[in-house]
Amino acid sequence: MKFTDGYWLLRDGITAAHPAEVLDVTAAAGALEIHAPTQPIRHRGDLLKGPVVTISAHTPMPDVIGVTFAHFRGDPPHSPQFDLAASEFTPKLTHDESHATLTSGELSLRVTRTGPWHLDFRAHGRSLTSSGPKGMGIMSDARTGAHYLREQLGLKVGTSVYGLGERFGPLVKNGQAVDIWNADGGTATEQAYKNAPFYLTDAGYGVFVDHPGKVSFEVGSEAVSRVQFSVEAQELTYYVIYGPTPKEILRKYTALTGRPALPPAWSFGLWLSTSFTTAYDEETVTSFIEGMRERQLPLSVFHFDCFWMRELNWCDFEWDPRVFPDPEGMLARLKAKGLHICVWINPYIAQRSPLFAEGKELGHLLKRPDGSVWQWDLWQPGMALVDFTSPAARDWYAAKLEALLAQGVDCFKTDFGERVPTDVAWSDGSDPERMHNYYAYLYNQTVFDVLRKHRGEGEAVVFARSATTGSQKYPVHWGGDCESTYEAMAESLRGGLSLGLSGFGFWSHDIGGFEGTPSPALFKRWLAFGLLSSHSRLHGSSSYRVPWLFDDEAVDVLRLFTRLKLRLMPYLYETARVAHEEGLPVMRAMALEFPDDPGCAHLERQYMLGPDLLVAPVFNDEGDVRYYVPEGEWTHFVTGRTVTGPRWVSETHGFSSIPLLVRPGAVIPVGAHADRPDYRHADGVTLRAYGLERGAQVTVRVGEVSYTVVREGHTLRASASDPSLPWGLAAGDRVARAEAGCGFLTVELG
Repeated sequence: MKFTDGYWLLRDGITAAHPAEVLDVTAAAGALEIHAPTQPIRHRGDLLKGPVVTISAHTPMPDVIGVTFAHFRGDPPHSPQFDLAASEFTPKLTHDESHATLTSGELSLRVTRTGPWHLDFRAHGRSLTSSGPKGMGIMSDARTGAHYLREQLGLKVGTSVYGLGERFGPLVKNGQAVDIWNADGGTATEQAYKNAPFYLTDAGYGVFVDHPGKVSFEVGSEAVSRVQFSVEAQELTYYVIYGPTPKEILRKYTALTGRPALPPAWSFGLWLSTSFTTAYDEETVTSFIEGMRERQLPLSVFHFDCFWMRELNWCDFEWDPRVFPDPEGMLARLKAKGLHICVWINPYIAQRSPLFAEGKELGHLLKRPDGSVWQWDLWQPGMALVDFTSPAARDWYAAKLEALLAQGVDCFKTDFGERVPTDVAWSDGSDPERMHNYYAYLYNQTVFDVLRKHRGEGEAVVFARSATTGSQKYPVHWGGDCESTYEAMAESLRGGLSLGLSGFGFWSHDIGGFEGTPSPALFKRWLAFGLLSSHSRLHGSSSYRVPWLFDDEAVDVLRLFTRLKLRLMPYLYETARVAHEEGLPVMRAMALEFPDDPGCAHLERQYMLGPDLLVAPVFNDEGDVRYYVPEGEWTHFVTGRTVTGPRWVSETHGFSSIPLLVRPGAVIPVGAHADRPDYRHADGVTLRAYGLERGAQVTVRVGEVSYTVVREGHTLRASASDPSLPWGLAAGDRVARAEAGCGFLTVELG
């Protein structure tokens, strides 16, 4: 929401009241309570005027400080609210005549008690960001009667801002206006399926706005030296999160809002879909699966999209008997081929579905304020929404999924969840505006919980489209409806990197694009990108995505990169464990790994796959690619050729090649199997060492086994915590392999 008309004026109808000075400060119960009049107090008569802003500074955990500011406080508590963690922690409170300070770990909030209004967030003796005069404000719009709270935090010269969810525009958000409001807008617009009111900077801090509804951000746009955020409310809380590096900020943000569950290893293999509007039955599905097997293309998951259910019945969770007369038998036959099964669902109930009458009778469907069921015709005729604020409705919905799990289904693609109306009455009394984004959280939580209940911890996985803060706990998420173009391939990557910088650990996309049919060249380029992503799925809208429909080379390209990913599983699954335990994404923007390299700040066409592999997808038929290499001697993973940075590199790649470089000083565990992702990763693993300096020591974890590699002069020595498994050590063209029972290996360097 923009309020100003240039620097000097307000927009027509807008009035503003800003804290002018501190009247008093109370320190109690680990918080500072501040009263700030919106005009200078020159005499007692000024105390009779309002408004007065009431401000509380508090902390849920070290290095995180929250600021709650309010105008009127007579409203009852609003729901829903984000599920935030807190630790047993007592901050330090100090105050004197000039300042009041709350200190949480290394982060302090200093409030100026004399002179103009000023909040300053500080760490190690320097200011990170601050709210000055006319920053925090109560903004009213006489034209609509709306009441907003606004804050502006300073943006220092050279600071880059990232995050705010899965956004498909430029990775660096400076200069953008962003509304946190889930929408089904595809990947080619300013709208987003996954919105998170959190931004990350490369200047030592991140900011999380604790409001699940619509939050408007102006990032160095309305006020070019500030990040502005506003909500239509009487009270607003935001948290400033300190970290010396962007990684530390993400660790603390996800400690506050939740970290991803660890997906099962099988989910990292290749997924194949029926596609959306294509015709298919068991014979079609079987022909695809047999075609993959005959061409030696490892397949882990088969996905049934919308039309596994009868048209106009979405969702009734019943297989269309005209096409699938024996679903239990079919699923058993598919699972006998070693496949896991995924089916498409959404949270909408079409009027023709038998579940509409049942849900209406039981009171499980979202209602209008007059008590009638909310319905519309967009997507499915007469459809309604399941009211996930009702525990009974959640149990009812989960029971339908349990029946599918009993048939042999392993996971669900949780589509939609963005088109959530605001002219409704939720069963628990939730604020409709706050529920719009939060609905996606409850929807995916419901599905994930039923999977975890029936499949066990570590075996639950969804393929989700909509999300908000906290949804990262329920992976995996995919980028939504992109076109079959190189431009859409690039915008999808930007969205995934932005989502990773917003606390989400696992992300995927439709290989080849969803809308339209990719050219053979585009499909092959997208295959390389897709198989070097967190999760990999072949899916489209009106055309199939089996590779032999494109050309014979596409089959070879898919085989090569699928096998490459499966051999990288020891490395990838350890990266997944880090995402689960620390909140760092599998696919990482270069700025996350190299925050001190200014050349990485704006990079959005390349990324780090985990901490040690650089991937630069190719975005044209010709194979021309230009990418940036940070400092040090990097090694092409496949060819062994080295590139020394920092510098830009231009290369041309065939369809069976992509820039995949190993970071200097890395040890990459490479698996012994290329036929499936869920093998025992430590069994026969080879540790490939790259450019270790003299005296360097690197410890690598593969499952429950830890390996330590040390360079001593011209020798590499390695040891294993579990000597019962065979393993190897490689450096350059030298390879040593341990027999079972041998816990030590040595390689002489040439």
